[in-house]
Amino acid sequence: MAAIAIAAMLAPGGSFAEGPPAVQHAPGSALGVNVAQSPDMSRIEFRFPGGATFTSHRDGQTLTLHFSRYLKPDMTRLRVDPPKFLKSADDRNAGGLEITLTLADGADAKVGQGDGVIYVNLFAANTPAATQQASTAAPAGRPNPVPDTGVVKASFDVSASQVVVHFPWKGPLGAAVFRRGDAIWMVFDAAAKLDLAAAPHGDARLASAQVIQGADYTALRIPAAAGESYAAGGQGGEWTLTLSQNALPAPDPVKIARDDSTGEGQLQVAVAGSTRIIWMNDPVVGDRIGVVTALAPAKGLPSRREYVDLALLASAQGLAIEPIADDITATTDGDLVIIGRPRGLALSGKPGDQMASDGPGLPQPAARPGLVDFDSWSKTGSGGFLARYDALQAAAGDEEGRGKDAPMTVRMGFARFLVGSELSFEAIGFLDLSAKAQPNLLGDPEFRGLRGAAKAMAGRYKEAQAELSVPVLADDPASALWRGYVDVKLNQWADARAQFQKGSAAFSQFNARWRARFARADAEAALNLNQLQLADAEAAVAVANDPDPVEDLATRLVQARVFEAEGQKDRALGMYEAIARVELGWLSAPALLHATQIKLAQGKLTPIQAADVLDGLRYRWRGDATELETIRTLSQIYLSLGRYREALDALRSAGQHLPDLPEAVDLQNDLAAAFRNLFLEGEADGLQPVQALALFYDFKDLTPIGADGDLIVRKLARRLVDVDLLGQAADLLKYQEENRLDGVPKAEVAADLATIDVMNRQPEAALDALNESRTTVLPTSLAAQRRVIESRAWLMLGQYDHATEIIQGDRSADADGVRAEVAWRKHDWAGSAGQLEATLGDRWKNAAPLSTEEEGRLLRVAVSLSLANDDAGLARLRERYQGFVAHAQNPDALRVALAGIEPGQASTSDIARVAAENDTFIGWVQAMKQRFRETPSNQTVAANAASNKG
Repeated sequence: MAAIAIAAMLAPGGSFAEGPPAVQHAPGSALGVNVAQSPDMSRIEFRFPGGATFTSHRDGQTLTLHFSRYLKPDMTRLRVDPPKFLKSADDRNAGGLEITLTLADGADAKVGQGDGVIYVNLFAANTPAATQQASTAAPAGRPNPVPDTGVVKASFDVSASQVVVHFPWKGPLGAAVFRRGDAIWMVFDAAAKLDLAAAPHGDARLASAQVIQGADYTALRIPAAAGESYAAGGQGGEWTLTLSQNALPAPDPVKIARDDSTGEGQLQVAVAGSTRIIWMNDPVVGDRIGVVTALAPAKGLPSRREYVDLALLASAQGLAIEPIADDITATTDGDLVIIGRPRGLALSGKPGDQMASDGPGLPQPAARPGLVDFDSWSKTGSGGFLARYDALQAAAGDEEGRGKDAPMTVRMGFARFLVGSELSFEAIGFLDLSAKAQPNLLGDPEFRGLRGAAKAMAGRYKEAQAELSVPVLADDPASALWRGYVDVKLNQWADARAQFQKGSAAFSQFNARWRARFARADAEAALNLNQLQLADAEAAVAVANDPDPVEDLATRLVQARVFEAEGQKDRALGMYEAIARVELGWLSAPALLHATQIKLAQGKLTPIQAADVLDGLRYRWRGDATELETIRTLSQIYLSLGRYREALDALRSAGQHLPDLPEAVDLQNDLAAAFRNLFLEGEADGLQPVQALALFYDFKDLTPIGADGDLIVRKLARRLVDVDLLGQAADLLKYQEENRLDGVPKAEVAADLATIDVMNRQPEAALDALNESRTTVLPTSLAAQRRVIESRAWLMLGQYDHATEIIQGDRSADADGVRAEVAWRKHDWAGSAGQLEATLGDRWKNAAPLSTEEEGRLLRVAVSLSLANDDAGLARLRERYQGFVAHAQNPDALRVALAGIEPGQASTSDIARVAAENDTFIGWVQAMKQRFRETPSNQTVAANAASNKG
């Protein structure tokens, strides 16, 4: 059995009892003897420097181990304080070391060798040893992060001052990075082989790096000088370790607080996304250390923290525990790591682009309204472009100067010249001015066809679509080609295909360039409708119609997409990479995008490398669907890497850009889905609560309307309560109550808000929350909850009569608790004793140790009975609860209180102080926290409300 099993043994009741091994290692001895103990098993380890062979013999309850050589062992712990299941131990020199272990009655043993030690596991004879094995499966809810090969091949980036080691795991996993003495450790919470073959030659640190393989963890120990900096980074399944001669940024700090939920003597560390606690051997020191692994992003402890019983090592990720006492325990509860000892830690007090023209004649109308005679209309003659332009413009001006009744012959000829020369914006402006001078032009098919074509060439697709859809152009095949072209630009693929079919009669009348463009657009539409054979044929038509290299590249880009859709990924990738090298952004940008997508899918690029490429691309090329697709792909990569803020920022910026494109709608949907997944499906759980809160506040406009939005807020608030961020939790619920809810859901949220306010010692705020949410009809349980919390708020304000009046007739345990508190504060000792004893009920029949709240009540009952001179009641109380004293958190105080207090006895004030308001309030706060954890957020009235305010 792996040594790590001790930290994850299945305890009675089906929970994992995670705790460190109790280590006893004599620093000066040649043979290390380590001892570890848990409720269900004890373990003894013998570590021979240079190794040793051994045999074992069992005779009844006597187990004899004979080692091939003799070294003097340190048997102090085994003899003075034998671990569970061991009665005694002895050693002697018998041609080698011989150790005799006498097992306790009913105990069994298993002897083995692994991880450099010879061990003996002791356990109850009726407990199968298999149940003691540590699980090597991935933590629940996460896919196995180990590559299919079982090997993680590290890669190295080396510069003059630093080395960055990349560990590409298959999926997300927890890690820890810390310094201990002259070494830097990196621990992963999954078992795989680390391949360091690519390490740079000549690097002494990496050459002497040691891989430590556990049954369900992998660790790397790298010797490093004291002044060397280190940092950790994690994105998805890739972790990095940076070693540098220069200072590196400190990690986000984890929060350490004193935990008073079970009395004094515990530390509570908020390690967001913590996955496991691993107890492992340090091969150099010879002792054990506890390692808390956590999901990315990195968070750690910037400096070492020393305590009497343990030390918390400086870390760049996760947490490392160096026990000093031999019975240090550590457990995880979500983001919280609780460190303690059976009898408590010894802690101090609480802290805080000209062409030429002559005048070859006025451009004449084409055969169809929407047909543009590019070759004829754009002729300039020997005078060049400017001379032609000036001559036509002057003639148009002369015609206009004749007044409103002047014909439009010259002006329309000038418009044809502008459109045929593809001076689209000039054509639009001139045609708009002409329509103002002659409004009847709006019913002229040629006018509408020219302006529609000009707007299509200008990229004003929505306007072009409206222009070309007028009834006078409905039966014009040339206009249908323009409509199909515009529909493609607007991603209206089915409409585009219908229009291209309708315009086939006019296709041959356009010049070669526009035939190629129309055919290419038709190919795009067919591609997006998955008509791949048609798309391939139309792309071939486009290639055959225009020898212009730029147009040819544009068509090749579409062909590459067809190949990609057909599954010819490598052929498509070669075309994309060739096109991506041209210095025309409208071609190279989409080519680079698609090439990156293919490489990412084929594993030729890591997600981080792909993100770097796409991040540069989205700033280099902007303004069309390529930008939106780039951002969408980039955001998906960011989300997979856990870079949530960058993903949401990218999606939101794109949603405000190019809103008329269909891709913008998809992006908005992606944005909403990403926000929901982060805060509703738990993808942001790896963030520290404060980081999650900041992320929520920065993007709270994305909170969905309705029950899902309310559930997001409530889940986040409950997470904040867990780590005592009560003010922030209250702010969240207050916004919810004031802006999003009405009626019963509002009253329910207000009850939670008021509870948190009272926990935060803000009774006035609690009363305000309740008063602002009053309604006539409430579920009985909710009404009772609101009365009790209102009563407790008045109690905190010293309004005792008002507090009891509110809960008059309420016989619930919560109401009785308030009445008992009132009686205590009013020095009504008899009433206090009766009320408090009633809240305890038949607790004395359950032998489990008392909780903080229960012990506080019992103390108060005893003190009240003494001060009320109720000897019989005190005797009854003593008879029922005397057996709880030994395991109490304050045994001395409880023992004295149950014995009774004589009038004028000096310890009376001491006992009263022990049972003071603060302790019972702490117990009530812990009970409320537990209630928040246990109430499913999606089963609340507010979460299922049918109507909400936006």
